[in-house]
Formats: sequence, C-alpha cells, structure tokens
Amino acid sequence: MKKFNICFIGAGNVATHLAVELQKCGHNITQIYSRTTESAKQLADRLNTDYSTSNETVTKGADIYIVALKDAVVEQVLSQLEFDDKLLVHCSGSLPMNILSKFSKNYGVFYPMQTFSKSREVNFKVIPIFVEANSNQNLQILEDMANEVSESVTVLDSDKRKSLHIAAVFACNFSNHCYALAARYLDSKELPFEILRPLIMETASKVQELHPKEAQTGPAIRFDENIINAHLNELKEMPGLQELYNSISKSIFEHHQEKE
Repeated sequence: MKKFNICFIGAGNVATHLAVELQKCGHNITQIYSRTTESAKQLADRLNTDYSTSNETVTKGADIYIVALKDAVVEQVLSQLEFDDKLLVHCSGSLPMNILSKFSKNYGVFYPMQTFSKSREVNFKVIPIFVEANSNQNLQILEDMANEVSESVTVLDSDKRKSLHIAAVFACNFSNHCYALAARYLDSKELPFEILRPLIMETASKVQELHPKEAQTGPAIRFDENIINAHLNELKEMPGLQELYNSISKSIFEHHQEKE
C-alpha cells in the first residue's frame, strides 16, 4: 500500500495511539499540531518528528490531515488553518462527516471505537475502525489505511456512527463512572476498590459469551424491595448516589419486563 505523509491536528489520547500505530505501518508522521506546547512536543518526541503550536507553521507538505480534537473545538481550530484540498479526516464518533466540507474538497472519517489513555498500550488489531469519505477514491485510501492497523474495518455513514457512539457512551463511559462512584463509596467506608476487581472482570467477561440481558443479575432484576429499600436507606446521606441507585434499579426492572 502507498505510504502517506500525515499531519495530526491534536495530540491527545486518540492522536497519540493512532499516530504511533500508523508510523509502525510505515507512514510518515510529518508533524504534530497542538495548541499546547507540552502535548505537541511530547508526542512529536515520541515519534521523532516536528511539531507546531502556531497556525502559520502548520505543514503544507502532508497528504492527509487527521483531526483528533474535542468535538467542540474542531470547526474553530480548522477555520484557522489551510489544507489546500488535501484529504482532511476527523476521528470523532459523533461529528458528521460533512462539517469538514467547508475546509477541503477531500474529506472523511477514521473512527477507532475504543477508550484510549496515553499511559496504556492497546492492541489496535482488535479495535473496530469505522470509515466514511466523500468520494470512492478517498474511501479506498481510508479503508486501506484502516486495514493496515486493524482486522475489523467497516464503512459506516455519519448517522449510524453517531448511534454507535451513543451506545459506546453507555457501555464504556457510564459504566466506568459507576466504577468511580463505587470506589468513592467504598473509600467512605474505609474499604479498598481492589476488592471489586474480580467482580468487574467477570461482569465484562460474561458479555463476551452472553447477551447483556441474559447476563444481568442482582436485586433490581426481580425488584427485591427489601434489599433495594435497605440499600436506599444506607445511601440517605449520599442523595445523588441514592437517586442514581433508585433510577438504575427501576430501569433494570422495567427492561426485564419488556418482551423481546
């Protein structure tokens, strides 16, 4: 496959992992652009490449510009840069592809659906990547590039990708927040979060084999009021947690009353 000169707009979690992976595949990461020197330099040093924090010095020599920024700032940042109609790609789960149309005649999406942290290595081969582009030629470039780093590549339009991202928020971000709440509650009772790790691992493992509805256990599925009320009473000094416990318990019960 042809190897490209790639500039990353952004130096956060997604940019870090994707830039490293594409470099491993032989692509030339020509520059890292970020508004903060620390993050730009950190990633550029890791890749042994150039970095910029100034709009005026963003490279003109890239074939592809990959945008890995917070959704809220994408259009603001891109409006200050020139891309000379090179292939412009964002990595967002929720942003429609067409927001890029005002910045280049060639654009697309390269969305790796995974939770990324700079401090943790990931196996890109098993990460699903969803691509979209405004032309068959651009789509082929993104498909080929995605197939280099992952064994799971799917062409998906913006509406379906947004739906997928919503589901990912429930499955990942919300569940992790529940871990954080559990950790805070245990800390208030002078108990370590580590004792929950085997339970968390088994819960995640079960849904590799069972449908989540089939894997559900606990008092809420049968709405065991004695246990639920005892728990709610225990949580009375934490009204926010109490409200969330009650709401999720009702949601679990109602979900299991529905006919498939």
